[in-house]
Amino acid sequence: MKRAILFAAIVIFLLLISLVAALVISKRLKPFYVGVTFGGSTAAEAKQLIDRVKDYTNLFVVQSGPLQSNITELENTCDYAVKSGLNIIVYFGSYEGQRNTTAAFIDTARERWGSHFLGVYYGDEPSGKALDVVMRLDNVPNLGNVTADQYGVTISRTTGSIRTSKTFYFSPIFLGQISLEYSDSVSYNITIYYPNDTYFPNGTIKVLKGYTDYDYDFKNCEDLTYFPNGTVTLHKGMLPSNPTYVVTDRGDISQFEPYQQLWDSRPFQTMDDMPAVATAYVKTQQATTDWIRNQTDVKLFTSDYVLYWWDYQIGYDVVLAHLGWNNTVAQEIGLVRGAASLQGKSWGVILTWKYKEPPYLASGDEIYDQMRTAYECGAEYVVVFNYAENMTGPYGILQPEHFDALERFWRDVVQNPFVWHGTTKAEAALVLPKDYGWGMRNPQDTIWGLWSPDNTSQQIWTQLQSKLQQYGSKLDIVYDDPAYPVAGKYPNIIYWNQTS
Repeated sequence: MKRAILFAAIVIFLLLISLVAALVISKRLKPFYVGVTFGGSTAAEAKQLIDRVKDYTNLFVVQSGPLQSNITELENTCDYAVKSGLNIIVYFGSYEGQRNTTAAFIDTARERWGSHFLGVYYGDEPSGKALDVVMRLDNVPNLGNVTADQYGVTISRTTGSIRTSKTFYFSPIFLGQISLEYSDSVSYNITIYYPNDTYFPNGTIKVLKGYTDYDYDFKNCEDLTYFPNGTVTLHKGMLPSNPTYVVTDRGDISQFEPYQQLWDSRPFQTMDDMPAVATAYVKTQQATTDWIRNQTDVKLFTSDYVLYWWDYQIGYDVVLAHLGWNNTVAQEIGLVRGAASLQGKSWGVILTWKYKEPPYLASGDEIYDQMRTAYECGAEYVVVFNYAENMTGPYGILQPEHFDALERFWRDVVQNPFVWHGTTKAEAALVLPKDYGWGMRNPQDTIWGLWSPDNTSQQIWTQLQSKLQQYGSKLDIVYDDPAYPVAGKYPNIIYWNQTS
C-alpha cells in the first residue's frame, strides 16, 4: 500500500512539473514585451538606464530627439541594449526631412540587430494631434477678445495657371503628418502664390497670403484675421522679430475678400461631411507611412490617446494606447484592443504622465496594477514613458518605486507560469457610428477637431458609461465599418443607439 501511495505521489508530482513546464512554454510562445523609454541625449545616459532595468525587462525604446541626429550615439545605444539581452524599438519623427536618415537606419538595424530590432516608433500621437493641435490667438496683440485656444481647419489654395490645389489641415500650422489634403497639382515655376485660410469654430478666419520658393522662403506675406463682427486685422511680412499689427476697422474692409464669402467657402461645413473627413484624413496620413511600406516590411509603432481605429488604417502595425492623465483604463484598452482585433493588428499600452509636474508618473503601485491589467487583457507591449523637459534624476523621471513596480511585474506576472497572458477577453463590443471621430475623453470632447459634440455624442457617452460599468475590461469599442465586420466576433454586440 505504501509503495502504491508513493508511486501515485511521484506521478502527481511529475504531472505537476509537466504542467508547469507546459505553462512556461505556452507563455514563451506568445511574445510579450515590457520596458521603458529613453529620452536622454547620450549613449552614456542610455547605458546607465539599461543597466538599471535589464534584469527585469526585455524591451528598450529609444525615444530621443538628440540621438535621431547623432546616429553613432544611437547605434552605440542599440548595441549596448541588445548585448544586455534587450529588444529595441527606435523612434524617428514622421516628417519628410527625416526620411533618408530613417531609411538608412532601418537597413542598418535589420542587419546589425536582427530579430532584436522590433521596429520603428514612427511619429507620435498622429490622431491626437489631429484633434488637439491649436493656434493661440490670445497671444497675438490687437486681435480683440479671442481668449481661448481655437481649433481650425486650414485650406491652402494656390490660384492662377501655375498650380491649383486644396489642402485641408487639422492644424492651423504646417505639420505634414497631421494634414488632411486633396491636391491637383501640375508643374510650376520656382515661385508660387500661396494663400492659407484657417477657419475656427467661433467664426474667426485667418488668411495667410504670400509668395514662396522651393525652400518655402516666404516673401511679401500678408497675415489677415477676420472676425464675425466684420473687423479685419492686417499684418505684413513673415514672422518679423517685432511684429506689428495694423487694425483695419469695419468701415475699411472693401480691399479684402468679404467675410461671408470666405466663411461660406470653408470645407466640411456640417457633420454630413464626416465621411469625407475620415477618408481624407486616412489618405493624407498614409502619405507619411506609405514610403516606408514601399521599401520594407519593418513594423511601424506609434502611441496615441484617441482615435486608435484610424491610426491602424493609416498604416501602423502597433498602437500603444496612453494610460495616464487619470483616464479610464478599461476604456482605453477597449478602444485599442477592439481596433486591433477587428483590423488584425497588434496593440500595447504606454504608461504616461498622470501629472504635469513632478513626479509626473503615477505611484509604483498604480503603475503595477495598470501593467498587470494590460497583460491580462492581452497587450503585447507594455512601456513606461520616461521623459520630461526638466529631468534631474539619473534615470529620467523614473523613481525607485517605478523600478520596484517593473521588477515585481516581471517576477510575479511575466515570469509566473500561473498568471496567463490575455485571460481577460472581450465579452462584448460597443459599436459606434462609422466615421464618427469623437475623442470621447469627456462629454465635451471635439469631433474630428472640427465640431462640438452633438446628440449622438451624448447617446454614445451614456451608453459607454453603462457598458463600462457592466463589462469593465471585457468591453471592446469598435466602429460600424463593413470593411471590418463585427458579426460573429463577440458574444454580445451593442450598438451606440440601442435602447435595450
